[in-house]
Amino acid sequence: MANNMGRMMKQVQKMQADLARIQEELKEKTAEGTAGGGVVKVTVNGHQEILAVEIAPEAVDPDDVEMLQDLIIAAVNDALRKCQDMVSKEMGRVTGGLNIPGLPPVF
Repeated sequence: MANNMGRMMKQVQKMQADLARIQEELKEKTAEGTAGGGVVKVTVNGHQEILAVEIAPEAVDPDDVEMLQDLIIAAVNDALRKCQDMVSKEMGRVTGGLNIPGLPPVF
């Protein structure tokens, strides 16, 4: 019984180390969201930090600032959804899709 417990603890420690490694790697991985047919692009990393916002000149209409704001929101949300999918897949490789108490959450 103690042998099984020790083996299980080693597996949990390995999983924790793997998850920590993946968390670091995710900082370097990116996801891009777009809106308006690509006139607004937002790039985020795996830690859900916005790295870049690109706005095509034709998206800028001083008489319709609200449309540009909506496009930016849509592009950010698209990028964050893609980021969450990427993170879930990366974490799922280690956890098999399980949310395990004490381990970093899978989005």
